[in-house]
Amino acid sequence: MKYLIFANILLLLVSSCSFSSKKNENTTASKTELTDDQLLDTLQHQTFRYFWDGAEPTSGMARERIHMDNIYPQNDQDVITLGGSGFGVMAILVGVERGFITREEALARYQKIVDYLGKADRFHGAWPHWLDGPTGKVKPFGKKDNGGDLVETAFMIQGLLTVAEYFKGGNEAEQQLVTDINKLWSEVEWDWYTKGGQDVLYWHWSPEYGWEMNFPVGGYNECLIMYVLAAASPTHPIKPSVYDKGWALSGEISKDTLFCGLRTVLNHYEHGGDPVGPLFWAHYSYLGLNPKGLSDKYADYWALNQNHALINYNYAVANPKGYKGYGEKQWGLTSSYSVNGYAGHHPGEEDLGVISPTAALSSFPYTPKESMQFLKYLYTEADSLVGKYGPYDAYSVSANWYLPRYLAIDQGPIPVMIENHRTGLLWNLFMKNEDVQKGLKKLGFQY
Repeated sequence: MKYLIFANILLLLVSSCSFSSKKNENTTASKTELTDDQLLDTLQHQTFRYFWDGAEPTSGMARERIHMDNIYPQNDQDVITLGGSGFGVMAILVGVERGFITREEALARYQKIVDYLGKADRFHGAWPHWLDGPTGKVKPFGKKDNGGDLVETAFMIQGLLTVAEYFKGGNEAEQQLVTDINKLWSEVEWDWYTKGGQDVLYWHWSPEYGWEMNFPVGGYNECLIMYVLAAASPTHPIKPSVYDKGWALSGEISKDTLFCGLRTVLNHYEHGGDPVGPLFWAHYSYLGLNPKGLSDKYADYWALNQNHALINYNYAVANPKGYKGYGEKQWGLTSSYSVNGYAGHHPGEEDLGVISPTAALSSFPYTPKESMQFLKYLYTEADSLVGKYGPYDAYSVSANWYLPRYLAIDQGPIPVMIENHRTGLLWNLFMKNEDVQKGLKKLGFQY
């Protein structure tokens, strides 16, 4: 999907570092002595800090990327990301519940973010993929990608609705925040993005280029949450046929296959015939949308995501390409930085020997044992791969390579999915939303 062509947007000079098992002075001392819970606390705190300490100051939102080596594309430090910021507002709730910040501090940050979003560029209610932090104006993600991005908007709305559920029984200021969030939610014109009433949602629309990007979203990927929210909208909802004919391809989405000993559950084909896509597909839509017990006529979504994660694990253990480092303690392929720019790593053709820590760490709900093995590896055997904001984005033992860099879309799912594994916090909040419940029922989901 869109993140898989990110290499054409980044245009970075890749400054690599040599992999080492040497202890990193930036990480907390004596991690070998920490319990499993203490390791999870440490990881959640570090990744939370990306969105708290590392936020762009005008908006309070997440920078697209933070490079500890200070090598950036020109004028890039002020770019904020909508989807990553949507993950970030959920990470801030984790910060409150874990005692990293106070409820009052979180409220102040949310007020800043929501006020900013109300004034920022929108296109039929949808925000663009990127905004210029200081001005709130669209920052083109590509030449024609200078308008509304419905997928990024869905990730932000998912986060905001979760925040609204957290604060809706609070004091006057908190209830005003909820009102302001609901206003933003009601202003998204989901039905506009059917391109005149077609039975499918389109990813982009630009006031300059119209529908020229021509990206109808159908077949399984990371975008399920967009269809659920579009059906749930109290003001601009889509018809169920948009989901059934567009997203589910009139049932073709259910044609699964057997791979690495497990069913893929849905048809993941998009990458040259490889049976599964990058592992972030099992994360982004499910930061709020609880896959436990979730099903419709097309899939059991817990089996879908658990199998996706276990396929990644089984693939690394089998290691068909013979990459150094792959195994029980090192696994997980997803879109991230890569040895040569950026790549949509996944089992099969796009396995480049690069492991992306977010893949295994954000899969804790699905693979707690296997994810803990990877976490312990990072913090006790290879913590040169860990910095101020948690594990760096990607590394390759085979290529003796890593970058001291972070991406918001990769750091954000880590503290959120770990909290869902530990307490179900974000799942419980999002699934309480009455509009969301109506949307799920409208599309035929059981939950």
